Amino acid sequence: MAPLFCRLPLLPLLLPFLALALGPATEKPRWPLELGEAEELAEELWGAGLPGDLPELEPECRRLLAAFAESSAALTGCLARRARPVRLCQGCHRHYRLLLAQYGTIARAVGNSSESHNCAKSILTSDRLQIVVTLSQFFNETWEAANCANCLKNNSEGLSNSTVEFLDLFNKSLTCFEHNLQGQTFYLSPNNYTEVCKNCNETYRMLNDLYNNLQRMNRQGGESGHSAHLCIDVEDAMNITRKLWSRTFNCSVPCSDTVPVIAVSSFILFLPVVFYLSSFLHSKQKKRILILPKRIQSNASLVNIQEKYS
Repeated sequence: MAPLFCRLPLLPLLLPFLALALGPATEKPRWPLELGEAEELAEELWGAGLPGDLPELEPECRRLLAAFAESSAALTGCLARRARPVRLCQGCHRHYRLLLAQYGTIARAVGNSSESHNCAKSILTSDRLQIVVTLSQFFNETWEAANCANCLKNNSEGLSNSTVEFLDLFNKSLTCFEHNLQGQTFYLSPNNYTEVCKNCNETYRMLNDLYNNLQRMNRQGGESGHSAHLCIDVEDAMNITRKLWSRTFNCSVPCSDTVPVIAVSSFILFLPVVFYLSSFLHSKQKKRILILPKRIQSNASLVNIQEKYS
């Protein structure tokens, strides 16, 4: 700890600000200070020329940090509002792209001045906690876990054409369900969904086929070039539709491979019949071949006996 006389020159500088914070002598002290007042007091203390190597940010660095904070808050609010039903990728891709741009501006060197390097060092790696780096990693991991790249174009500027087509069919399916449920008691008539199953069968079949095609495309690289699961928006939308169709409405799930399945099943069931029929014919023919020599041998023996006693 520094000796007391080393800190005495600071007192003349601190007294005006302390008096300003405490107010006139006739008023009661206003401690603790509010957040805005504390920030103003801190800025005035910095401007008073306190000694030591204190980590003060340059105005440009403060602007970059404030921009990143605003982008982080906007993206966090967007993710929270679109958590259920899941609409993360289609609703928050602009916020995420802006956050990446803000972080990149902080991390890379802007121009030839050394100020940008000081900003990156001061904001990103000046302390053990590294809040900005931690926030950026959290958003990146969340975005990758949601597989949002598989719903977006290669430059992430908007939804891919296949995703737009799927969401359009999804909205049409929900609209069809709602339209055919009008005038019906949803919970009191659990078996009265024949109109839904009949009138919405074509739309649901198209949606289901498109989802299966998107899965196959995605395994091969797909439109976005990422081989992984479909994005969480598409998966959640399809899960909702399938639950409504099969569990709530008790509609049969259409199968596009019905004819091949029936043909293969019929062939497998017919195999035992062919096997037993061929075995029966083969055994009968073999039996005839074995009986024929016995008859010839008995006739020859009879001739020999007749010659012997003649």
